[in-house]
Amino acid sequence: MTIFGPIPSRRLGASLGVNNIPYKICSYNCVYCQVGRTLHMQVKRTLYSNPSEVFDEVKKKVERIGETQQNVDYISIVPDGEPTLDSSLGELIERLKDLGLPVAVITNSSLTWDKSVQEDLKKADWVSVKIDAVSPNTWKQINRPHASLSLDEILQGMQEFAGSYTGTLCTETMLVKDLNDNPEELTAIANFVKSRISPYKAYIGVPTRPPAEPWVSRPEPESITAAYAIFTKEGLNAETLTGYESSGFVVTDNPVEEILEITAVHPMRRDAVEDVLNRFGVGEEVLQQLVKEGRIRKVHYEGWDYYIRVMR
Repeated sequence: MTIFGPIPSRRLGASLGVNNIPYKICSYNCVYCQVGRTLHMQVKRTLYSNPSEVFDEVKKKVERIGETQQNVDYISIVPDGEPTLDSSLGELIERLKDLGLPVAVITNSSLTWDKSVQEDLKKADWVSVKIDAVSPNTWKQINRPHASLSLDEILQGMQEFAGSYTGTLCTETMLVKDLNDNPEELTAIANFVKSRISPYKAYIGVPTRPPAEPWVSRPEPESITAAYAIFTKEGLNAETLTGYESSGFVVTDNPVEEILEITAVHPMRRDAVEDVLNRFGVGEEVLQQLVKEGRIRKVHYEGWDYYIRVMR
């Protein structure tokens, strides 16, 4: 179990992350995933987290952050796999809400056809559901789903969840050049999102960190602009997520350990890592040693060096 951050989030502010799934267990193998290819494809819900233990860890972290005069805006359940695979998700959300902070869940939506998943997600204050495609071929190309999954069932499940959820519901559509950035797919997505989901906000994202597949790239600016125009024309409150958040990562104790925890689920740009080390008076040789020891690896993407934790 990893508690990381808070990290600067374009959607949630200072987001304290909870990783409730073992490394890279997911129902999708998205071509753009920032933490690499899925190691184990799964759709069966399994008991992965102990809500009481996670609550104690998060409580200590929140208290430590408060002592340093820093803040947490959201507790976000956003692991390096699919959070709804954890059968204790509902109980985990309830326990975390006892801390008096709003709880967010970012899901790939693949299990929303499961009534137990819908009930668990309803307990969160803020939920983001992924909709990268509404046509089966594009869905398979970009999300590379578990063989047992059905896009029709997933879309129906999302609609059912949206109809009964009373918290803040958002959608996120990740655009990948030459996969889902054409006007036909974007129009179909926008129509579904507006008519069936009607979210508080519809986010349009592009890969901003090193993707699982090296050939993945962000669409041309004209395509991103067209996507925004199509979404807003449909009547959606759309927002594009096309830039790097910031280097304002909150670190309270051991900077090396916290960098390792963050980079397990959230690749850090070089300037962000250097900012953390400088705040603690730690030299760059520490970063070089982590790379040499094989604990993190450096990846170059769109003109920047990123660091990603190597899991064994």
